[in-house]
Amino acid sequence: MDHYITVTPAPAKLAILAGAFNPPTRAHLGMADAALAIVDEVLFALPRAFPHKEYKGREFETRLEWLRAALAGHPRFSLAVTEGGLFIEIAREARAVYGPSTELFLLCGRDAAERIVGWDYGEGDSIQKQLETFQLLVASRGGVYEPPPQIRDRVRSIALPPELDDVSSSELRRRIAAGEPWQDLAPESIVHLIEQHGCFILTPDS
Repeated sequence: MDHYITVTPAPAKLAILAGAFNPPTRAHLGMADAALAIVDEVLFALPRAFPHKEYKGREFETRLEWLRAALAGHPRFSLAVTEGGLFIEIAREARAVYGPSTELFLLCGRDAAERIVGWDYGEGDSIQKQLETFQLLVASRGGVYEPPPQIRDRVRSIALPPELDDVSSSELRRRIAAGEPWQDLAPESIVHLIEQHGCFILTPDS
């Protein structure tokens, strides 16, 4: 894990917001802001590689530039690049950096939480095993997440303003492709960067 923006002192509670950030949106920042009611720091984690996805050209460097601009001036937001792309890999990298005393949360929206909990991990650790390393901090995008009983004590919910429900990277990209107004979905600090570079689409869609 390589840090590009660091927060000091080290947090007692850390939320990790991992994603493709193609591009970062107002919803990403809104989730992070809401998480600060529970944690001391939010770490935006950009993986160098994703399972079944790949960067092309300068996509990685551009997303890192977007994130650095979007997070500038937020004293409790940090930024790091991770080697792993799976949540458990990212959590273990964070544990190695932040130490055993920091309580780890993986921050995500309701839709992502449903995918994470319902995923078939095959030979890998079950979601119950993974949640021994981190807790889930789930933002109420389009409704409050109701976790299964067996993991309920490892899941916490945070509320988001309803106007962020439909803000997403995929919707921003769709509007750009359709020639529709999109600037209100992006942090103001990166609008000019998106206009300069455009957005990229990973395979499959990110």
